[in-house]
Amino acid sequence: MNTKVGGKATNDEILLKHEKYLQRQRSVITYRMKTLAAKQVAITKKTNAVKEKIRKKHEDMRRVLDEDLRITLTQLDTELQATGKLVEEKMEDCYNLTQELDQELANIGADVKTQDSDIQLLQNAETEKRISETLKLTDPDLIQMDEFKNEQLLSLTVNLLVFIRSQVPVTKKLFQSYAADAVLDADTAHPKLIISPKGDSVTYTDTWQNVPETPFRFDTTLNVVSQRGFSKGRQYWEVEVSGKTYWELGVTYPSIPRSGCEEDCWLGRGKESWCVEYFNGGYAAWHGGVRHDLPLLAGRQFTRIGVYCSFPGGLVCFLGADTMTPLHCFCAGTFTDTLLQAMCPGHDNEGTNWKSLQICDASRSAPVL
Repeated sequence: MNTKVGGKATNDEILLKHEKYLQRQRSVITYRMKTLAAKQVAITKKTNAVKEKIRKKHEDMRRVLDEDLRITLTQLDTELQATGKLVEEKMEDCYNLTQELDQELANIGADVKTQDSDIQLLQNAETEKRISETLKLTDPDLIQMDEFKNEQLLSLTVNLLVFIRSQVPVTKKLFQSYAADAVLDADTAHPKLIISPKGDSVTYTDTWQNVPETPFRFDTTLNVVSQRGFSKGRQYWEVEVSGKTYWELGVTYPSIPRSGCEEDCWLGRGKESWCVEYFNGGYAAWHGGVRHDLPLLAGRQFTRIGVYCSFPGGLVCFLGADTMTPLHCFCAGTFTDTLLQAMCPGHDNEGTNWKSLQICDASRSAPVL
């Protein structure tokens, strides 16, 4: 039997105390699991509620647009019907006159023998007058559409379309509010990369640049990262990729390996970074060395690629910014360090990949294709 020695607790007492501690903590962790499950249910419920509200608003917009279309087309149909009725009346006047002229032509032979010449001249004058008046009143140039009104209706409809396109996708308007500056750090760029003086573009060159050696420079992979990182909130930026056949874009922790031939130096090959890669028309997403092919995007070309990161949501999302087409989204969970913007312009790729990667002003929309 263990007893206290010099006022110290016995082994049994220590074990009993530790057992009680573990039991309490197990209860705490079990309760935490329940609260996490409840949190997931609550978030799902709130998300579904927002989705339903947005769906209903879109249905309302469709109803409003459908009603506006109905009213506009009814207005045009009403004028068309009125014009058609007028044309029919003029054609009827012409038809009645032709009937009268046919009758007169049939009576000419008898009238020559029986009528006085003065009466005949008078009748001829009246006929000529009727013909002249009818031709004057049925002149097609007198029947006009309200072309100004029609042009105004078309112009207003075009303006409405332009306005709607300027507002959608709504995710574009949202992401624009998260627009972040991205300035590339020339001291991290591989020696075969040229960084613009403003740090807003990177270009591959075959020539090894005379640059100072720093522990932060990538010496094997054609990478460069941003000067500043971010560790809270939401960030969105865009990069112009038009005319290129090979590139990689993403984010990375500062701890990404910078030197040596380890595969982790490449974007997305280690657990420190996330990226989307484009090569000869094909797209793939990378993280932790796991490749996710994106076959539905094969052959698609975008002018800009957008990158959205949410620290609260633990998200890294890539989009074709021209149309806000989703490319891939990583659910990263909790970020453990500052995130740096990262990019690789790729090698020359048989002479087809010399253009720069250009950082864009993400607060302004790219052209809609």
